[in-house]
Amino acid sequence: MTHTIPRAPLILGLAGLLPFLWGALTVILPDLGLLTAQTIGPRFAGPYVMLFYGAVILSFMSGVLWGFATKAEGRLAATGYALSVIPALWAFFMTGGGPVSAGMSLIFGFAGLLAIDWQFARWGLVPGWWMPLRLGLSAVVIACLAVGVLSYG
Repeated sequence: MTHTIPRAPLILGLAGLLPFLWGALTVILPDLGLLTAQTIGPRFAGPYVMLFYGAVILSFMSGVLWGFATKAEGRLAATGYALSVIPALWAFFMTGGGPVSAGMSLIFGFAGLLAIDWQFARWGLVPGWWMPLRLGLSAVVIACLAVGVLSYG
């Protein structure tokens, strides 16, 4: 198994970090956040872009995990399918409230997603490069969400 991350998943994964990075940047630089809110709307600034996009990405990752579960059979497949829906359900039920509680819920959601990724890797359902990619992306996502939580907490 190779641990070199293929170019397309790496580039797309890094591009997927942009809303999180932008959200953290607009928290750190309030004037940029204000300009963004006035120009394209408040949903695209501060913690709100991270919270909305974070819920979308947790749901997307549920679909990715579902796809990996199709490689299994029997009980393992059933367990994989059950685990795959957890991130989307977590995002749906746990991201209400204000920016601090929703941000904390997303931090725990992405940490939990990483644990599910690891389990799928243990079962041999993901490519060898999956965990190096997921670890790096998750670290950035969690750090960005923490900026939002700490700024409003």
